[in-house]
Amino acid sequence: MERLGIGHVFGMPGAHVLPVYDALHGSTKLRSVLVKHEQGASFMAGGLARATGNIGACLTTAGPGATNLVTGIANAMADKLPLLVITGETSTWIFGRGGLQESSGEGGALDQTDLFRAITRYHRIVERTDYLPQVLNQAARTLLSANPGPVLLSFPYNIQKELVDAEILDGIAFGASGGRTACGLSASAAELADLIAAARYPVIVAGHGCIAAGAQEELAQASELLGIPVATTLKGKGVLAESSPLSLGCLGVTSDGHAYRYIVDHADLVIFIGTGFNERTSYLWDSKLLAGKKVVQVDSEADQLEKVFRANLAVLGDARDMLGALLAVARSEAMPRKALDKLAEATGARRVAERFRPIEHLLAGIAERYAGNAMIFDDNIIVAQSYLKASPGIRYYPNSGISSLGHALPAAIGARFARSAPTFAILGDGGFQMCCMELMTAVNYGIPVNVVLINNGTMGLIRKNQFQLYGGRYIDCDFRNPDYALLAQSFGIRHWRIEAEADVDALFAAADLEREINLIEVMWDKNAFPSYLSDR
Repeated sequence: MERLGIGHVFGMPGAHVLPVYDALHGSTKLRSVLVKHEQGASFMAGGLARATGNIGACLTTAGPGATNLVTGIANAMADKLPLLVITGETSTWIFGRGGLQESSGEGGALDQTDLFRAITRYHRIVERTDYLPQVLNQAARTLLSANPGPVLLSFPYNIQKELVDAEILDGIAFGASGGRTACGLSASAAELADLIAAARYPVIVAGHGCIAAGAQEELAQASELLGIPVATTLKGKGVLAESSPLSLGCLGVTSDGHAYRYIVDHADLVIFIGTGFNERTSYLWDSKLLAGKKVVQVDSEADQLEKVFRANLAVLGDARDMLGALLAVARSEAMPRKALDKLAEATGARRVAERFRPIEHLLAGIAERYAGNAMIFDDNIIVAQSYLKASPGIRYYPNSGISSLGHALPAAIGARFARSAPTFAILGDGGFQMCCMELMTAVNYGIPVNVVLINNGTMGLIRKNQFQLYGGRYIDCDFRNPDYALLAQSFGIRHWRIEAEADVDALFAAADLEREINLIEVMWDKNAFPSYLSDR
């Protein structure tokens, strides 16, 4: 872990993993972080990986310690995050004999390999030390590859206590593998330039691949030079500053619909860069989005190309390289800028309903004050997708992956361990109660984080769907909340209650949102549904 550059390992000790914890006691490079629940550990490790690009790590005991990690590991698998998971296991001489918390798969015991096979890129129970070099080498290669994912290594108790020669590490490749390539992009860029020249209203749809490639500057330059509006996916939100007149905002089923309408009504060329055409982005693969238009797709992963649509031009390549090659062609050929006569309506001032103004005012204030450096982890994507003006400086991390509620708070805490920036976690009251005890992890380690808690006493998305699709037959969506002011007091943190825009102004005037832990409770009518889905 030290040689992989890991600085923090999140977890919870148990009897079957104490030898590893005892070894951590002497490390000057690795800091162990005690969480309140193992799921919090995997979310924190994933949050660190998302915010830094470095390997996140978590450490738990056998049995429930390992199984409690499942949701966080699955989330990391879906988001292709480098996550190293170390779990304990019963001693090998117990295998098949009914040991407590055994998961060897022997003698009717829980089979950990089967459990984690579908949500890890590499998984091994290390039953002997003689093949440890091969295991560690494969683990390092997987974590450092251009297409990483979770790696889980389980060590039986007796194996943890064996001595191994430290020189085995010298044969392991700890350098990053893979990398960007610009091979063949010049011809593709020239073909793309021809398609743009022939189009009247081209649109770029930029995804997380642009962020991963560090293509923010190239995207902004290409958009401005050629006069091409940019819509983003949810995970790509902020790759182009949403304050830009060329920004169409988010394209997606939970967005305000402006990008959707512009593409459907005006676009004749849609250029997908670093994005798939998933359920959210495509409005459940609405045929009107691409009907009668030419389509270009640029992606660094071959299996993403033309996965759900046919493209007039499909390019396997890095987003930054491709945009750089396009800029070179555009400048050398002095390509004219496109007319933007249809853009004003899509990018003009957007009316915010009175009941949504406090949250809009809060998110606008965050975007204005911390435009150059902030992290926002978001469970409640509907609110931020419509009202947060993200930018390259505001790193926005939506509830993607497997879209697990309760993710934002532990993920934000994990990220804040490794990156110093004002940090916000946006959650509904339902999701918050899945993870709220991890606030004490932040308190215990002095990790400043701001929780924006939307209090409407309901599972908002479920209530909206039951209202729109099931005739208002509400079941298992409403609940009573605790007194969050008292809860914050019990944690020893600051509490702020937002009911009006004036409360937001008071918050910014008095709260320390950079160095303290704050619980910001935003009151919300349970029947106030932001407009999306069938409302477009």
